[in-house]
Amino acid sequence: MAEAEESSAASAVPRSRTLTLLVLGAVAASLALTLRSPVATAVIGLILFGVLHNLLEIRYVVGRFGGLLARPFLDLLVALVTGIVAFRLLAPVIGRPAQLGEIALGYAVLAVAAHRVLEGRRRVVAWALIGVAAAVSLAFPAYHLVVLVHLHHVVPLFFLWEWSRRITSLRGRRAFRAVQLLWVVVVPAVILTGVFDGSLTADPGIVRSVVGDGHAVLAAGALPGTTATVVGVRLLTVLAFMQTMHYVVWVALMPRIAPDASAAFEARVPWVTGPRLWAVGFVAAALFAVLFGVDYARATTLYAALSSYAAYLELPVLLAMLVGAGRLYGSTSAAAGSQSEDAKSRDVAEPPASTADATSEPSEPSVATLPYWPPAAPPLPPTGGGSGPVGLRPSAPAAVAPDPEPGV
Repeated sequence: MAEAEESSAASAVPRSRTLTLLVLGAVAASLALTLRSPVATAVIGLILFGVLHNLLEIRYVVGRFGGLLARPFLDLLVALVTGIVAFRLLAPVIGRPAQLGEIALGYAVLAVAAHRVLEGRRRVVAWALIGVAAAVSLAFPAYHLVVLVHLHHVVPLFFLWEWSRRITSLRGRRAFRAVQLLWVVVVPAVILTGVFDGSLTADPGIVRSVVGDGHAVLAAGALPGTTATVVGVRLLTVLAFMQTMHYVVWVALMPRIAPDASAAFEARVPWVTGPRLWAVGFVAAALFAVLFGVDYARATTLYAALSSYAAYLELPVLLAMLVGAGRLYGSTSAAAGSQSEDAKSRDVAEPPASTADATSEPSEPSVATLPYWPPAAPPLPPTGGGSGPVGLRPSAPAAVAPDPEPGV
């Protein structure tokens, strides 16, 4: 009976091979769509999935890394990002001063994130590097804003890479990560080399009535001085492709493969249930569709301002992933009062390396027993007391089953 239940649970979710092939198929479809009409792909994708993907992105980040994004640190981040929102709304009116204000507050977010996740000499070095980068960005604000747009589309790579630790098959994990590198690194590099120049176009096509000649869309992804060149069209194509894959990850992939993050978010914010979140996303998409149709420039400004919360709240998590992983999975007691269930959904101990990288596993494991090991996170006691390591809740299992290895 137990074996039948385990088999049923394993078959209810995609195996790592199936998951990898699905992402590969999405890469091929997104590239074909983008090459056909990058302007239309970027605009239609923004209208349909822009707001929804931001909401789902925030849900995953806050749910999965609630221990790091705890109060009062989260309150400080929200205050800084709200300032960025205000500067983005003012940018069409006051121009360069608003851009400089946004850049300054963006680096302030990085600075407080470094204080949160780093200690000692590493923190000082990080602050020094942030200061140098801020000086360069403030000297060239137009370049900074375009580069920021492109870098934001690379962010899913880090979250998918971290999530893939729950794929217990070493071969399956490597294949999954290779496909992510394909769409984040290889495809954009190929586009920028000019391989697809014969197929590229800046013609707005079916969205001409919304964006006119498409110059505004082209300028959003092109470096200053390249808008009217083939380099600008290449950058537009990269932007449209990466944006489309960005939506695939947050709207189609993450809600399916990371139910534990969604459950942790709802435990922290009970009134934001899954159906309500999706409903808000679809209603907002309908409203923005009207706004884009009436005044594309103003609608884009409003959308860019509101999307700042998703873009900038990720920065502390990314910094912790890259250089401060020990702080990535802290206790959530400070963030959620005494909600030990929320802490249990994220804080687990790391197994020995021989276990984490094992290439063999049961042929039909239950998804509820698949480990989700964070990198180098020390065991933490339950928030309610005790000394044992905290594990995943049974109600939030890992959502992927490994593929049986040949010969096992």
